[in-house]
Amino acid sequence: MGCGQGALEDVVSRVSAVRTSGRFDVVATAIAGLNVLVRKPVGDARGRLERMFCASDLAEWTAGLPIVQINRTLTSQVGAVRGLHFQFPPHAEMKFVACLRGAVFDIAVDIRRGSPTFLHWHGEILDEENRRTLAIPRGFAHGFQCLKENSELLYFHTAAYKADAEGALNVRDPRLAIAWPLPVGQLSERDEGHPMLDDRFEGLTI
Repeated sequence: MGCGQGALEDVVSRVSAVRTSGRFDVVATAIAGLNVLVRKPVGDARGRLERMFCASDLAEWTAGLPIVQINRTLTSQVGAVRGLHFQFPPHAEMKFVACLRGAVFDIAVDIRRGSPTFLHWHGEILDEENRRTLAIPRGFAHGFQCLKENSELLYFHTAAYKADAEGALNVRDPRLAIAWPLPVGQLSERDEGHPMLDDRFEGLTI
């Protein structure tokens, strides 16, 4: 089940209302609570400045949750996939994911218990030029596929990583039917081994 399953050029058309908030346009996706932030740079002949995060501008969407951890990843190989990761409550986290270099197909899967879009996914192209950040609420699994060599992502997290709270979905799970734009390439041994979903998985209560 999914959103964003069409051709890559159609992904950004599968969104609805746009709202402006300070240095960002906030674009709602078809999954309630999942938003895309479009950064609005300011600049001159010397270059530009983009605000990557602002607690006051985004307070309506973060519900006051603080950013407590910032991580940067490098994925070298085109086709490589990371994910689909989440943390169980009380360590469930909101993530803001942006691409600093290269390009990725970024995925968020709704795993909120009782959600009308339970197990639906949304895919978003993030690259170094389109100034888009995927704002992923608590109760979603997240992953991405590398579309260009040496792609770098910047993550802002509202909860610290806890190894004993980590959960994951399998990127090849037929129940999710994620339309990865490229054949799934390099996976970590851990991500390769995540179990497929069955009827016992009821999602997270946030």
